[in-house]
Amino acid sequence: MSATLALPATPGASLARQLARANRRRKLGAFALTLPLLLFLLLTFLVPIAALLLRAVENPEVAGALPRTVAALDEWDRQSEPGPGAFAALAADLAALPDRADAGALARRLNTEAAGARSLVLSTYKALPLDGATTPEAVKARLLELDARWSEPVYWQAIAKNGSRWTPDYLLAAVDLRRDAHGSIERMPEEQRAFGRILLRTFEISALVTVWALLAAYPLAYWLATLPPRRANLLMILVLVPFWTSVLVRVAAWIVLLQNEGLVNGAITGLGLWSEPLPLLFNRTGVVIAMVHILLPFMILPLYSVMKSVPPTYLRAAVSLGSSPLAAFFRVYVPQTYPGIGAGALLVFILAIGYYVTPALLGGADDQMLSYYVAHYTNVDINWGMACALGALLLTATLLLYGVYRQVVRSELSLG
Repeated sequence: MSATLALPATPGASLARQLARANRRRKLGAFALTLPLLLFLLLTFLVPIAALLLRAVENPEVAGALPRTVAALDEWDRQSEPGPGAFAALAADLAALPDRADAGALARRLNTEAAGARSLVLSTYKALPLDGATTPEAVKARLLELDARWSEPVYWQAIAKNGSRWTPDYLLAAVDLRRDAHGSIERMPEEQRAFGRILLRTFEISALVTVWALLAAYPLAYWLATLPPRRANLLMILVLVPFWTSVLVRVAAWIVLLQNEGLVNGAITGLGLWSEPLPLLFNRTGVVIAMVHILLPFMILPLYSVMKSVPPTYLRAAVSLGSSPLAAFFRVYVPQTYPGIGAGALLVFILAIGYYVTPALLGGADDQMLSYYVAHYTNVDINWGMACALGALLLTATLLLYGVYRQVVRSELSLG
């Protein structure tokens, strides 16, 4: 008779399993605590950005409204007048649209490609159905009788070009490029190029604001860093008070200060520095002054946190070794504050390129930045594709700047 004896578990292996279970429970508990934050970031940051990038390349109006017409134009040479089959498919697609809103969306999309397409599509949509036209040839004759513009290839080229649900056209237009009737990429005509200049203007204003903010913030942050902690904390509150005030309130205050009869011009003319009030409102000067003031705390805080970590003994050692105070400051102290300069400059520049309210209220027509046109396409033209493409352009610029910052400073962005 044989019997199987159960061997007792090894005490060491049992202890290892218990430790592994305890580690898993600890990790699951930590993950559960961070789960609400992860969900919040996912819903409020990642999902909107993904939706923005998706809308920048989405082109559903033509593909959804005219599927039979797009299919009929597959073999078209895009130069001559389409055949009767394309006319019949167009009439069938327009007649099948559920309501006028769909025809309006289609007309707006085609009008961005071919001027006059809006009235052409809407007038044709109102005239449907075409009673008595039972053959493609008869439909073609009725449509041409209704509006002779249907014989022009430009409107059919717009339909064929936008037949796909996904398109790079919005992104190309954001950098002054376009596809021709055959799909080749080319530069827009000179009179239609606008966004290149607007993007350059946006970067120019942002760079100007960053330089002035750095020049104003550096001596102030240095002075704060050399004060005793109690006085420095008290004065830091004064720096942060504007930071906690609404942007609209600060912009309204600058409108009051910078107008011809305002405090600034009153002081200039009163002191005899200038005989006439200076034009400080509704131009580039007013925009830069207000943006520098609004973004100054974002430059001061990183500089101050870095300067507080620089030992003052370094400067004293350099002077004791024979260097002049000015040379010691620029050769010993300033290089140690490069991380703060980089972090502050990057933060101010990134915030500046997305500014909308301040240029809209204080600037003129030539001072509007890219975000103004994002708002325009969203609220006025109802062109979500173009608005999202411009937003994607700003997002790309921000990521590129962050990449450049990491390559130059070779550290993570730190605000202290």
